[in-house]
Formats: sequence, C-alpha cells, structure tokens
Amino acid sequence: MTPADQTPVRVGVFGLLGSGNLGNDGSLEAVLGYLRAEHPDAVVDALCGGPEVVTSRYGIPATRLHWYRGEYRTATRAGAIAGKGLGKLVDVFRTAAWVRRHDVVIVPGMGVLEATLPLRPWGFPYSLFLLCASGRLFGTRVALVGVGAAAIGNRPTRALVRWSARLAGYRSYRDALSRDAMRAMGVDTTRDEVYPDLAFALPTPPPASAPSGLPGPVCVGVMDFHGGNDDRARAEEIHRRYLDGTTRFVRALVEDGRPVRLLTGDECDRPVVAAILDAVDSPLVTAAEAASLADLMKETAAADTVVATRYHNLVCALKVGTPTLALSYAAKSDALMDRMGLAAYCHPAREVDAGQLLEQFRALEKRSAELRRTLAERNLTAARQLEDQFTALTAALFPAADHAHALREAK
Repeated sequence: MTPADQTPVRVGVFGLLGSGNLGNDGSLEAVLGYLRAEHPDAVVDALCGGPEVVTSRYGIPATRLHWYRGEYRTATRAGAIAGKGLGKLVDVFRTAAWVRRHDVVIVPGMGVLEATLPLRPWGFPYSLFLLCASGRLFGTRVALVGVGAAAIGNRPTRALVRWSARLAGYRSYRDALSRDAMRAMGVDTTRDEVYPDLAFALPTPPPASAPSGLPGPVCVGVMDFHGGNDDRARAEEIHRRYLDGTTRFVRALVEDGRPVRLLTGDECDRPVVAAILDAVDSPLVTAAEAASLADLMKETAAADTVVATRYHNLVCALKVGTPTLALSYAAKSDALMDRMGLAAYCHPAREVDAGQLLEQFRALEKRSAELRRTLAERNLTAARQLEDQFTALTAALFPAADHAHALREAK
C-alpha cells in the first residue's frame, strides 16, 4: 500500500494493446493483475493501439497510440502520405506529454524488440523509440518487462530497437535468446534477467472433464503467416505453402475421425480459418471464437492435443498442460518448447509437410501421459520464476513502496 503521506504512483502501460492480438492483451492482463495485487493505489492508464477496447475490457483510461488514425493502412494517395508524415511529427509531442505525466511506464511483454513478422521502422519501432527517449528526457522510468527480441537485418529498424533498449530504465526478457540478441546488437545486458512469458502468470482454467476413452478433439492454431521481415520477396509463396500444408494436415485428422477445433490469436487470422473450413468441408472441423487468452486456455484445456503456430497459442496450450506440437516460425517458439520440455515437437511453419507433421503428431500422442507430467512440473517452475520477476519489478520501479513493505514485514 502507498503510505498516507505519499501521492499515488502514476503508472502508464504502452504497446499495441486492444488491437486484436490476444497475446499482447494477455501480457497486459498479467501486468494489471500484478499492479492490482501489489500496488493497488497506483493510478494506471494506457497509450495503446485500441484505447476503446482497453478501457472497456480492463477499466483503465486509454489514449490512442498514434495521432493519425490511418497509421496501419497503406498510404498511396498524397493526402494519406502527408497525414502519415505529419502524424510522425505530432506523435513526438503527444508521446512526450504522455510520458511526462507518469512516474513509471511499463511495456508489458510482447515481441517489441524483434522483427520476426513484417515490420516497418517508422511503425512501432519508431513509437517505442519515442517512448524510451521521452522517458530518459523527463526522468520517467520505462520498463521493458518480459519482452521478446531477435536479431534484426533491416538497419533503420535495428538502430531504433537498439536505442530503445539502451534508453529503457529496466529490461527483462521472455527467453535467453532474446537477451543474447540484444547483447549481439550492442546493448549491455549485464543486469538484464530472463523469466517465463508473462502469460504464464495468468489464472489457469479448471481442468477439462475426464476423457471418455475415445480419441478427443485436436486444437489447431492457425496464423496469417507470410514469413518474416526478411521474407517479403516470397511472402505469398510462404503463405501458400503454410496454408496448403496445414489444410492437408487437418484433412488427415478428419479422415481419422478426429474432431478439429481451429484457433486464432489475432483478428487477421480469420481468413485462414475460413479457407481451411471451405477446403475441408466437414462437420468435424469447427472454429473457436476466442476473445482472450483465457478463452484460448479453455479451448486448449479441453483438447487431447494442440498443434499451433502463434506464439501465444503455444503458451496457452503449454500452460494448461496439454501436449503440444509447434508450427515454429521463429526461434522464440523453439525456445519456449525447449523450456517446457517439448523441444522434439517443432515443425517449420515455412515448410509444412503434412505427412511428416502427422508422424510427429502421432509420436506426440503416444507420449501424452508422460508429457502432461512434464508440463505440470515446468508450469510450477514458471510460476515461481514469475513471482521473482514481479518482486524484481517492484524493487526496480517502486522503491518507496518496496521499502514500506519491508518495514511492515519487519514489525
């Protein structure tokens, strides 16, 4: 609790939140849960991509991240190009003014220091740089908490990401690969720690009902996947191969009589679901309407097995203890599967081979009971490590509150 003679700490949360990506919103939810439990007197608001969603869903005031409303639409006309350019200038002052009103700003999880999906330097990397530079200018501590990072080939994007990390007052990462990537990009990571993804701090749904003895449903998490930032020249080829391989795999499951539940993690994934439903055309294939990571966890908890592409689809499945096979599109997926004891069950999303994927799937199901025990153990470890993360965050960002807590404990 904040002592009576202190004003409440003003905390801002920042990112592409409320914009349709369930993983990003799940990271926000985990940080809000921490703040409400450990710092209930903190005054919290957001600078984010979807302010209306964030306010209605999480009950905190929120401001639009970009002044120009068409920021994420391709600008082809002169007016749109001019609007985007003006928006970049206006956002310098908007971001600075917002940061200045806060004691602390938290960037909750997300892959904010990576470009494993197509990304332009003047988009989110520019926004993150403005945030971190403003924090340094006004003495507001900016914390990158449990974030993802990866080596970046594009020089302007790499420079913005590197300087954002250097200017931040606190950094922690969701895997060792992320910390190694930032070190390789010239950031001093000596004091930076690695913890599990923030979504592992979310409540776990109750276990599903006991299986009937018959083969149960398989959740297949799909993605509007076109490769990464360096794959733009062959993006459509990668997408066709991914969609074709995933569709063939779903069809093979249906031919074996297995119910299939299609999952998404972002609004942009819906066309992929529609394409698979149309191609397979079976009552055994249905689509889930998940609005949060909690919804995704419920879906994956009810499944015998999960095969998923999006990183936070994997997180949800692993957190509830369901044996999972990753259609891996980046090193972060491989690192997550290794952390949870399932490193052998990764398949490249860029080259989905339905036959090989089916073999891996059957091998995974044969070890289902053993892997469920492994996941239960790894989840206990993750929970303890995230308690350490939040303790470290309090010490770094709320020293007065931490000191008061220590005094109370000593009495």
